[in-house]
Amino acid sequence: MSESSFELEVLDVIEETGDARSVVLDPGEHREHFAYTPGQFLTVAVPSDRTGLVARSYSLSSTPVDDGPLTITVKRTPDGYASGWICSELRPGDRLRVLPPSGIFTPKDLDADLLLFAGGSGITPVMSIIRTSLARGSGRIVLFYANRDERSVIFGAALKELAAEHPDRLQVVHWLESVQGLPSQDQLRAFAAQYVERDAFVCGPAPFMAATVAALKELEFPRDRRHQEKFVSLGGNPFETAAEREPGADEDEPAAAPAGPSVHLQVELDGVDYEYDDWRPGTTLLEHLESKGVKAPYSCREGECSACAIRLLEGEVTMRANDVLEDEDLADGIRLGCQSEPASEKVRVTYS
Repeated sequence: MSESSFELEVLDVIEETGDARSVVLDPGEHREHFAYTPGQFLTVAVPSDRTGLVARSYSLSSTPVDDGPLTITVKRTPDGYASGWICSELRPGDRLRVLPPSGIFTPKDLDADLLLFAGGSGITPVMSIIRTSLARGSGRIVLFYANRDERSVIFGAALKELAAEHPDRLQVVHWLESVQGLPSQDQLRAFAAQYVERDAFVCGPAPFMAATVAALKELEFPRDRRHQEKFVSLGGNPFETAAEREPGADEDEPAAAPAGPSVHLQVELDGVDYEYDDWRPGTTLLEHLESKGVKAPYSCREGECSACAIRLLEGEVTMRANDVLEDEDLADGIRLGCQSEPASEKVRVTYS
């Protein structure tokens, strides 16, 4: 198992709806590794008879404000092995192997006015943002929350309570497919048009996110105020160590040096600046930082999530694979650290 993963005790499994559960985890002695910002996710190892384990990412619905336990909320998906196991088999007292928090679906300013769109279980990271912003920030929040029917509404009671406690700051608008049909792009645009000056966050099923983001683009929401969260089922195993990923390697034989000239690299991570003169093509940014003992964020290592996202400030990199970043993300300088190799003499990036 990867040295960056930890076993956490399950304190409780809470039934939110007929097909959704919240799993409460105790970080215990590993709390320093599980500091997080609202909107981030955890990657968990789910045991599998066929492959040993499968890795899945689930958003945190808890808030870091009270320094309490971690809570992820999982909705059972049709034929979903991992979500089915978590919702049916997991019990208090069990232990889960978990990677530290990751993700960039987080507000930069908790005092900002927010426009939040959630569809179904997409409420999970949005709930963390709401709870944290109300506790630590001063901004006003509007939530558009779409569900199949009333029984499908996750956190319905909690949202009602928060809205009652903060009537001047939180407005929740429920949209039920059983009553109103699916929200159209035109309807989403008309709703968002009332809040064009706010920072928008979107999470939910792919069609819902596509329609919402298209509506925001029509209203000319700038890219830096338009955020969306999406997960892809991980194809690799982020819980493996490097040695486990390369069976048969001779530990006594030194690894071949990457080809190409050395590149000057500057990295800002968690408020610390790192500088190296020996990054070479053939080695990803994540691999290079790990070789220096720097614990850079990652989850899948396959270019299938955004946990390792960086912003390119100077120079150029090439990516081996990319399944999550869109053209606008790339134009904004965002790259995947686990897939980026140097393509210029100097590269400067930040993880913030």
